[in-house]
Amino acid sequence: RNLFGQGCLLARRLAEKGVPFIEVSLSNWDTHGNNFELVKNLCGTLDNAWGALMDDLKDRGLLETTTIVWMGEFGRTPKINQGRGRDHFPSAWSTVIAGGGIKGGQAAGKTSKDGTTVEERVTPTVDMLATVCCALGIDFEKQNMSNVNRPIRIVERGARPVTEVLA
Repeated sequence: RNLFGQGCLLARRLAEKGVPFIEVSLSNWDTHGNNFELVKNLCGTLDNAWGALMDDLKDRGLLETTTIVWMGEFGRTPKINQGRGRDHFPSAWSTVIAGGGIKGGQAAGKTSKDGTTVEERVTPTVDMLATVCCALGIDFEKQNMSNVNRPIRIVERGARPVTEVLA
């Protein structure tokens, strides 16, 4: 019973009606101070609503045709700052992809024990975008033309999908 939970319920209802793209946002992950308490509360909100959304989609036979992406635009530092927070960290972060087009129950990539560097399966943003496109059945190498004849790529040239997570 919160805005994110209501957003997940609305997302399920929109998916049932065939809406092709839905975004549900849970903001305030910018935990520069008081990280532990903030993340505890955020995860309590996220876990319940997202779990219910996944269960609802599965129960209704929609999970196989719905691709779910959970991510932010960067990670958080593995080191705690003076304000008991975690700052921006673009070197490594987690993304979860589930549902249609994805083989579940696995991880691709690994950081060092201290979380400061990626040790296995560095995945640039363009590769992540290509992976999502493949899961959705979109040709990530396609180039569209704008109304003024300007080429617009779906994903930048050279992208390589993370094939080990694709169904």
